[in-house]
Amino acid sequence: MSKDDQILKNTNAKLLNQFNASLMFDKKLYSQDIQGSIAHAKMLCMQNIITNDEQQKIENGLLQIKDEIQTDKFKWNIQDEDIHMAIEARLTKLIGDTAGKLHTARSRNDQVATDMAMYLQDKNNSISNKLKDIITTFVKLADKHIDTLMPGLTHLQHAQPINFAYHLLAYVQMFKRDYDRFQSSKNRNNLCPLGSCALAGTSHNIDRDKTAQLLGFNAPTSSALDTSSNRDMALEMLFNISMTSMHISRLSEELIMWSSSEFGFVTISDEYATTSSIMPQKKNPDVPELLRGKTGRVYGNLISLLVVMKSLPLAYNKDTQEDKEGVFDSIDTIEMSLDILNDMIKNITINNNNMQNACKVGHISATDLADYLVKKHNIPFRIAYHTTKEVVKYAKKINKDISALTIDELKASSSQLKDINDEVLECLDLKNSMNSRDSYGGTSENQTKNQINEIKKWLTETK
Repeated sequence: MSKDDQILKNTNAKLLNQFNASLMFDKKLYSQDIQGSIAHAKMLCMQNIITNDEQQKIENGLLQIKDEIQTDKFKWNIQDEDIHMAIEARLTKLIGDTAGKLHTARSRNDQVATDMAMYLQDKNNSISNKLKDIITTFVKLADKHIDTLMPGLTHLQHAQPINFAYHLLAYVQMFKRDYDRFQSSKNRNNLCPLGSCALAGTSHNIDRDKTAQLLGFNAPTSSALDTSSNRDMALEMLFNISMTSMHISRLSEELIMWSSSEFGFVTISDEYATTSSIMPQKKNPDVPELLRGKTGRVYGNLISLLVVMKSLPLAYNKDTQEDKEGVFDSIDTIEMSLDILNDMIKNITINNNNMQNACKVGHISATDLADYLVKKHNIPFRIAYHTTKEVVKYAKKINKDISALTIDELKASSSQLKDINDEVLECLDLKNSMNSRDSYGGTSENQTKNQINEIKKWLTETK
């Protein structure tokens, strides 16, 4: 072989190592891998497959490796391919051939599935706790703004008066559903893959229930064949993160609009906004824009893994190695996003007067006039609806909001209202309009307080 051919061969071998290896990203699972191996060794010892001395040597060696990794003394070698082989190689150097007994009755297939299951269970808890923190922050802010009027929008048009707390609580419900999804995934997937081996179980006399118990799972998985190639839990995590990101993105969009000159409903703290590089008067809502933008990134990770999994035959295939980077990236992204969103909301300024003034644009108490005519004058709703349209048209003509019309102006606006009395003015009042919607889930101050109390109770019960 010529010198050039040898160089090419070495270069190709190095490239193949990089292409094939997952060590540089799956080393994130070192703690779960060591914990799983210790539990596996304990189970092997209980079943008399290895001796007490062998189990103790293995455990002590694994704990030493964990300390080396945590103190940055561990030497990573890409030729080890993945975290499992890297730890096993180091364990062999520490305790000799006894290390080889650790791999009895398991495969890298069930080992990586167990590592990921443990990691995802931890992250389900972590993300759930961050969602509760967000909900707590929103409830505290809502408590201060039960009587802060703002226009509720449909089609981005002024529709009906609501209070700002009520608007915030809509996002609380979104984040609460997100919390429930993460918890549901955690409960549904709390099954231990270890002991499934490559795809068909093992001939060794193992106790998978004991392994599951040692690792904090409810039970072992039922089908070894399914377990070795199952990535549903990773897909659920990516979907749950995508849903949460979508809710964050919707909120971010509103914060971006509300902080504009056209709305002026909120002022984002300077810490979460930047000035233009050329226009010194501008303050850009960079953080909510980034939160909105990162949603596309986590969507991409979900779609990527769905595409990877869509045509895989049973059982294990190397394709499934592609699950980790997207999952790790989405988890890092959502955890950071939730922390930043929480801090940003804590430091936001609410411009009550601008919200109140915006309610005087768009005739948003018009529906109340129609409802009043139905309830107090027994007029069919369709006639009341068209009468109210006449009133709105008249109000626009004299450049007034319907909520500011006098009784004489109301009578002049439509022949249907010639016998109306002053009582009608109460229903057109913006605050009265908001408080009139006292049905369960409505925007009245009473119902808003009930919502806040329900969420506070839920927060207490889920501690």
